[in-house]
Amino acid sequence: MSRRKTIALSVIATLSGGLFAGLVPTAEAAPADSSALVAGTPCTVTAKACVSLSRNRAWLIRDGQVYYGEASALGGRPDSPTPTGTFQVQYKDKDHVSREYNNAPMPYSVFFTNTGVAFHQGSLTNRSAGCVHLSEKSARTFFDKLNVGDEVQVVQ
Repeated sequence: MSRRKTIALSVIATLSGGLFAGLVPTAEAAPADSSALVAGTPCTVTAKACVSLSRNRAWLIRDGQVYYGEASALGGRPDSPTPTGTFQVQYKDKDHVSREYNNAPMPYSVFFTNTGVAFHQGSLTNRSAGCVHLSEKSARTFFDKLNVGDEVQVVQ
């Protein structure tokens, strides 16, 4: 069908309340199944970041596929566990220092709860007070690639 005919049919369909809408080819994509898991992770396709606390692993996801990870990640201590659930990135601070924990450095912090839990560079052998520790390379990558509002899923 020519471009001119397609435009004319589109105009007619719009003006006639959709009577001819079936005649106009459309390129609408089917919505993704938001409950589908991303291959190799325990998280769904809506996540931009995924953490498995039991596996000590984290991933970055784009378009329903892993594009970074499986990265080593270490969550909080038993007395101060990392919360599980679905969160959104709240804010980022490249050179964050924790006033709550004796001015502890938290480079490349990506805060994803309103209670101060973040991804950040930290020890992969000593657990945190609830944050998710990443290696320097991984913390930099999470900091660079995640944006405010991105979905973070944390599972046991």
